[in-house]
Amino acid sequence: MDRSSDMAENPKNTKKNNIDALDKLGQGIYNQIIAGENPYFDLPTRGLANVKYSEEKKILTMGSGLSRRYFLNVGHVRKFVQTIAMAALSKELIQSDKHTSLRSAFYQVRRTIPGTKIDIVDDQVETNKAIEDLELIIDLTREQLHINANKAGAVAGEAIVEDRGDVIDWSKMGSGGWAIPSNVEDLIFKKIDAKFVIYMEKQTIWDRLNEDKAWKKLNCIIIASQGQATRGIRRLLQRLNREYNLPVYILTDGDIWGVYIYSTIKFGSIALASASDKLALPEAKFMGLTMDDIERYGLKRHLIKFKDVDISRLNQIKNYEWFKKSKQWMEELGKMERLGAKVELDAFVAKGLSFMTEHYLPDKLKEGKFLD
Repeated sequence: MDRSSDMAENPKNTKKNNIDALDKLGQGIYNQIIAGENPYFDLPTRGLANVKYSEEKKILTMGSGLSRRYFLNVGHVRKFVQTIAMAALSKELIQSDKHTSLRSAFYQVRRTIPGTKIDIVDDQVETNKAIEDLELIIDLTREQLHINANKAGAVAGEAIVEDRGDVIDWSKMGSGGWAIPSNVEDLIFKKIDAKFVIYMEKQTIWDRLNEDKAWKKLNCIIIASQGQATRGIRRLLQRLNREYNLPVYILTDGDIWGVYIYSTIKFGSIALASASDKLALPEAKFMGLTMDDIERYGLKRHLIKFKDVDISRLNQIKNYEWFKKSKQWMEELGKMERLGAKVELDAFVAKGLSFMTEHYLPDKLKEGKFLD
């Protein structure tokens, strides 16, 4: 497919809409002050009790619970001021078309309130939470507010993209691949020549597949993180699926943590339920090691016994509503519980360095038996 990403929003319109959202917040507080009211804003209540699973959308969504934060309240004032400070910084960044990191954002708002010895923020934990609050209040992600996290992840494949004026060929990025940025909203896809995407939780597995040029042999795009997928990676997966109809397969170890990573990508996370529309991917399918694969490929000698933390996570996931509704997944989790052990993807190297590229992945793709 050779075309620009015509489905993407007009950058000028996006910039104006984001500034308008911040202005609306500021104008609302200004109007309250003029009216002689105690300034306040409402934000969705965080926590599992206010997170709902949408049967229609097949993703986690934020419930209707709200909390109100007042300026003239001893228990609220500090967080109120911190959130407004982050809003002011975000508007400045968007207007100047510049971006900052989470760490830099902390230093940019850290200052002493005139006439006092009180700093607006004392550590980065406070600014991180203020950014999260701002996201909830105006329904924009931190990336849309021009605040980015560290880069984490790599991609390779037959694709050409434009990133802030630079044209990048994902098939010619050497052994390290292209480092996926925190913000992929402005990424323009110039050319995509792939049939699907494989996301994997481990950089070591990606390195193996990249050296094998699995992306070329299988005509796909390979993406990796190190553990849980970052927002940038989740958004990139969603864009490749929505804008190019590329199926997305999640490749993980045969353990409960791999299932959790899959769950976060597919349904969204409890902590970021408010951003599920921008990050979750209900179309994603599980390509990782199943309990049947352990038997089929003779991997039992590589079993690693579950620890208490694994069993605890397994019990937790078994009670997730979105898994309880799937007979297929409840059977898989039951097998995992009875086995009481896990197997890592790295175990495949015992059968040959390129076993995954030459056998496991082609088998999976040919049979099309993915957990969903």
